[in-house]
Amino acid sequence: MIDGVHVLLYSSRAEAVRAFLRDTLGLALADPTPEWPILALPPAEVAVHPTDGEARVELYLMTCDLDATLRALRSKAVVVLREPEEQRWGRVSAVQLPDGSELPIYEPRHPSVLDRPTA
Repeated sequence: MIDGVHVLLYSSRAEAVRAFLRDTLGLALADPTPEWPILALPPAEVAVHPTDGEARVELYLMTCDLDATLRALRSKAVVVLREPEEQRWGRVSAVQLPDGSELPIYEPRHPSVLDRPTA
């Protein structure tokens, strides 16, 4: 029934964030239309957590090796905002996007889509 997910990021520096996702993180173009380029994402998951507060949506990047990923990103002058921290569900960090916003990244400790063999 559902075959994919489309994520929207809103930024006052959209071009810079697009370039970061494409050039720094290596996301390929799914639709190269110059005025509205769409980048392809790797495998994705969705989790729904209960809250007593306002409903919200969060976006986390996932990696199989957080330390290696952070080293690679630092070598590209990416600012790491939070050093890796152990959580029950994985190791989490965050990097800074060109618009100053924070993009969390984590290495899951739970069964995940990253465990599936690729075709």
